[in-house]
Amino acid sequence: MISAITDKEMMTVADRTLVKICGLTSTGEAEVLRRCGADMAGMVLFFEKSKRCIGLDRAAEIMAKLGDIKKVAVTVSPTAEQLRAISAAGFDYVQIHGAVEEEALAAAEIPVIKAFNVTDIDTLPEWQARENVAGYVFDAAEYGSGKVFDWRLLEAVPRDGRLFILAGGLTPDNVRNAIDAVRPDAVDVSSGVEYKDRPGKDPQLIERFIAAAARCQRT
Repeated sequence: MISAITDKEMMTVADRTLVKICGLTSTGEAEVLRRCGADMAGMVLFFEKSKRCIGLDRAAEIMAKLGDIKKVAVTVSPTAEQLRAISAAGFDYVQIHGAVEEEALAAAEIPVIKAFNVTDIDTLPEWQARENVAGYVFDAAEYGSGKVFDWRLLEAVPRDGRLFILAGGLTPDNVRNAIDAVRPDAVDVSSGVEYKDRPGKDPQLIERFIAAAARCQRT
């Protein structure tokens, strides 16, 4: 079995909130993450509806530039074949949005981060029972929409020692408030650090986001 707790202990030795930058599409963005000190990097795979979706070849190029940053494959209802390909590609985690078949889930040979939207948080207990789940992402109703949800919905969610990651509409301007309100292990951003007038991540916004999160102490 995959040990989620050991991995979390390794990643959370610092007294600051970890930062995950999601939706990378270029090696240049990977280099920015290394320079600015991101902890995790997400790449969208096998989901053509997303403008941030890339292929495994491009993902390999990006991962080669990330160094020690944890690499996360972001998926939506992945198949067994897709999960096997992700496990073989060198990712540290697979992040799963939506439903997934039991047979497919068994094909994941790396730790799973399960993503929840405000509409399906009630399914959390069944994922807490799985030994290969390393953490949870709590996101808005529409993944990647850039919309904030009501953080009070997370007040009743139990902390079980796995990574507790907050996403959904975070920006350099609101991430400190988000951390103060939720006290997550990590914050996750995509659209909040993107250019407004063209595709891609804005290095200045990434730097500001990471700096703002880094000033928040863990409790």
